[in-house]
Amino acid sequence: MKKLFLTLMMCLPMALMAQNTWEMPEQGTAANPDQKYLAGAVPVVDGKVVFQTTIDAPGKSAEQVADILRNYLTKMTKEPGQFEQSRILMDDSVNHEIVGTYQEWLVFKSTALVLDRTRLMYNLIAKCYNGKADITMTRIYYLYEEERDPQTFKAEEWITDEEGLNKKKNKLSRVSGKFRRKTIDRKDYLFNKFAQLLK
Repeated sequence: MKKLFLTLMMCLPMALMAQNTWEMPEQGTAANPDQKYLAGAVPVVDGKVVFQTTIDAPGKSAEQVADILRNYLTKMTKEPGQFEQSRILMDDSVNHEIVGTYQEWLVFKSTALVLDRTRLMYNLIAKCYNGKADITMTRIYYLYEEERDPQTFKAEEWITDEEGLNKKKNKLSRVSGKFRRKTIDRKDYLFNKFAQLLK
């Protein structure tokens, strides 16, 4: 009897691990890790890639909103990874509009053996009002492999739905997809940062 009990106990974990077909997840139900980067994630306005958002700044005047964004946009020009070309292009204190241009490293992969990166160039435009700000990221360019075989790409010819996705629009393109992914990630980081600052 004791031997039978031990035999049953040894088989029990196997029985618990066994699954019926109805317990198996259906193919294709897992979330696509690229979902946020797929169709519509890179808006094109009048033929140009333009990321835009309106951020609420409750209780803040246009001057206060402009001061907060000016400080951060200026600070960005000195951050690690920024090139000396990064600077504030326009600061209109009457209309509360600030324009900054940025050149920075966008790193795809960094290991002891591989450093895959591109120079990312873009403009940020902040139009400030009482209680809100309109933020635009546009004029996006890439300078890739500048140390070896420099190649320049405009966002319009490289990361749009037509160029940055496969034909079925359900996956990132093998070549330009990494540019699309990292550009969207950078845009999301900046827009979220502005939202935190204007809370």
